Amino acid sequence: MSDEEVQILNRPQAAHTAAPQPLPTPAATPQPAWLGPVLLVGIVLAALNLRPAITSLGALFEETREGLGMSGTVAGLITSVPALCFAVFGVTAPRLSRRFGPAAVVCAGMVAVAAGLLIRPFASNAAGFLAASALTLAGIALTNVLLPVIVKRWFPDRVGTMTGLYSMALAAGTSLAAAATVPMTQALGGSWRTGLLIWAVLAAAAVLPWLAIAAAARKEKAAAAGVPAARPDAGPSVVRSRTAWALACYFGLQATGAYITMGWLPQIFRDAGVSASTAGILLAVTMVMGVPLAFVIPGLAGRMRNQGPIAVVLGLFGLVGYLGLSFAPAAGAWAWAILLGVSNCAFPLVITMIGLRAKSPAGVVKLSAFAQSTGYLISIPGPLLIGTLYQHTGGWDLPLALMAGLLVPQIALGILAGRDRTIEDECGMRD
Repeated sequence: MSDEEVQILNRPQAAHTAAPQPLPTPAATPQPAWLGPVLLVGIVLAALNLRPAITSLGALFEETREGLGMSGTVAGLITSVPALCFAVFGVTAPRLSRRFGPAAVVCAGMVAVAAGLLIRPFASNAAGFLAASALTLAGIALTNVLLPVIVKRWFPDRVGTMTGLYSMALAAGTSLAAAATVPMTQALGGSWRTGLLIWAVLAAAAVLPWLAIAAAARKEKAAAAGVPAARPDAGPSVVRSRTAWALACYFGLQATGAYITMGWLPQIFRDAGVSASTAGILLAVTMVMGVPLAFVIPGLAGRMRNQGPIAVVLGLFGLVGYLGLSFAPAAGAWAWAILLGVSNCAFPLVITMIGLRAKSPAGVVKLSAFAQSTGYLISIPGPLLIGTLYQHTGGWDLPLALMAGLLVPQIALGILAGRDRTIEDECGMRD
């Protein structure tokens, strides 16, 4: 289950319907006084590092492609790698967490992020660049899934506050990398390799608190050796639920749009005559829209019995944004960036709906894991297909038409997923 997902699932607005209960804190001995502040710093630093590897590359994608001699198809593969890694490595996170503990796995994830970002700029070809990127993204995937477990375990009485802080940090890291990468690159000599290398420093800083947290967690794990773990097979069989499949497909289509946006939006603006630095800022504007709306949308959705109308409105924002990019990409660039930023907030909506569509904590966990893993797999071909179309057509008319076309089934699936029902009811389970 991904980080932003559990954050929103545990927000107070949706608590009356499907709020998961905090995980029991099994520590039998008092926690050291320093652990709380260090955890706070560690969570914020980890969240800051969950997207710069993606958005910093988007800002320098043209220079990176030329420097490594990438074709459009290979470039599309690069933009598909995040979704693939999140689907593949995210599935392994719960098992690794049971074996080594969530804090140790998050620490290892941050090490992988820093190592990949450090190695990636020195790659001499596309294959090496792809391998280093995969290492970073594997670390991000593990951290995505397990940071919410950290929050619920050590801050059970402040889940809303901590998840709000975490959400803001994630959005801030996303937009900061998009906006600052090009100016910092120019200030440091203009090499795209230097521009990408900068973000390894932030990732390395995130490793330090997690080393201390993991050491403290080992002592806590020893004290909690007798606490029984939840059965992994608890909860409904989500594959039997039509709502679960609607949520998974909705998640997949919104993730497709999000990764296409992060990977290709700056290039669309640059091909329209917008400068590289301005294109990066426009991407940052698109990403930063998630900061306020990540708080507004879950609250609104939690008060509604049917969330389908919200899915329709977000989809229409996206359709207008893509239409504008087709006819006046440079003239209305700021408006299109804002509209697409609003449309990309289908992410907090789908995470909220996951919390509303299951009654029990076990059901929420299984539904979220199913929707995320299936959804990310669905999203993999999108960026690759966009890169292929861009290479073979030499323009953005057909790719933008495809992006807009994908919003139609996304809206339809959002309507289905937003209906007032639960997977337990569909699977014939009682409370």
